[in-house]
Amino acid sequence: MATQPNILVILTDQQTQAALSAHGNPFLHTPHMDSLVHSGLTFRNAYCASPVCGPSRGSLLTGRLPHRTGVEVNGPAVQPGITTMGQHFRQAGYRPYYAGKLHLGQNPRQGVEEVGGRLGFEFLCDEYPEGTPRQLGTDTDPLWTDHAVEFLQNQAPTDSGSDVPFLLVASLHNPHDICYWVMEWHHIVDVPSDSELPPLPTNFLPVPDEPEFVSFCRHRTEYGPEMSWTHKWDENDWRRYLYVYNRLTERVDEQIGRLLRALEESGLADDTLVVLTSDHGEGVAAHKWVTKLILWEEVVNVPFVIRLPGAVPENQVDRTHLVSGVDLLPTLCDYAGIAAPEGIDGQSVRPVIENPALAGRSHIVTELQPFLDDETKKGRMIRTARYKYIAFSHGQRPELLFDLENDPGETENLAYQVAYREVLSEHRELLSEEIGKTADPFVLPVG
Repeated sequence: MATQPNILVILTDQQTQAALSAHGNPFLHTPHMDSLVHSGLTFRNAYCASPVCGPSRGSLLTGRLPHRTGVEVNGPAVQPGITTMGQHFRQAGYRPYYAGKLHLGQNPRQGVEEVGGRLGFEFLCDEYPEGTPRQLGTDTDPLWTDHAVEFLQNQAPTDSGSDVPFLLVASLHNPHDICYWVMEWHHIVDVPSDSELPPLPTNFLPVPDEPEFVSFCRHRTEYGPEMSWTHKWDENDWRRYLYVYNRLTERVDEQIGRLLRALEESGLADDTLVVLTSDHGEGVAAHKWVTKLILWEEVVNVPFVIRLPGAVPENQVDRTHLVSGVDLLPTLCDYAGIAAPEGIDGQSVRPVIENPALAGRSHIVTELQPFLDDETKKGRMIRTARYKYIAFSHGQRPELLFDLENDPGETENLAYQVAYREVLSEHRELLSEEIGKTADPFVLPVG
């Protein structure tokens, strides 16, 4: 392993933790992502900082929670003055590059005007090449991968050993195309009439007496309107949707295979830290939910796989430690031997990789702002070792508490059960402490 490894971050879009055949899902086949799982370490308790593209990406690239980046909904760019991954690694002597989806402010264009700017990355290609319809990953991912593969093929190590290490973020789009399929763009994936459709999940039905806030979200018609297209679906429609989501995940796996082959053929694999993760997950029919913008496990629990030959154990699964999207940047810094930016919310996972007996994080926070017309309508999630607490700012029955050890499908809300008052109070207090520590504008519901 090189003193300072090259770094390849592979981002998928909207991939739930379970959407990997290596994680035991028999309804899809992801051999290339599986190869990373088998040659590296997987954190099964990894969570996005926010279950929507822009805010999550802002956190991945800064190590800060969404309310601290200024990106709580899709559209804005990270606030000026906040150090981004590209900028920080450039200042530390790395060569930072980016190919694919960014989804933070205006689309970056190829050219020297971006080099060393606020983002710090050199963009290998346009975010959305001209002529790609509806910004579909089916169209963009092969093109973005072309540029990333060409870059990797040109990075073969030299005999002098004096090469400056690179950081490449390859940010792919699928299985995000499921959003458009739900809204009746059925040509994206053909579902043959004789296809064997996946079964519905065991937690298919909504939580009894679900919070009114969740009902508000089910009826959005702007900013993530996909749920409104499902109200008349029957069970077969839901199973077809699952079939399509699996096929879209397989499409992005093909592109990841091309990246990994290029890395191997260039002789870079042994000296390159590879991280695979996603900006957020997908509803996959749990609680009759599609796509994102809610805090169910399937939507917030994402893949987080890390590989570095000689430094990270192979074929290991960590089912204990909690990881957040804000931990990506400090983890990369740790393995690169550079200090993380000051004032971030994330922490490196390297210590718990090297010593699994360490406690690691006691809890993580995920933020939700699912409406554009009222920025006070928010949700917050606290995940601890055993429990998950969710609080919403509006509506009746605004709290959820789940025992994930005994109820991983989140089917029984314990928040209003007398036996769990103490557990509820402890998690309220944790969230209150986080709100105070980070100047979070979220207002806890009155208990």
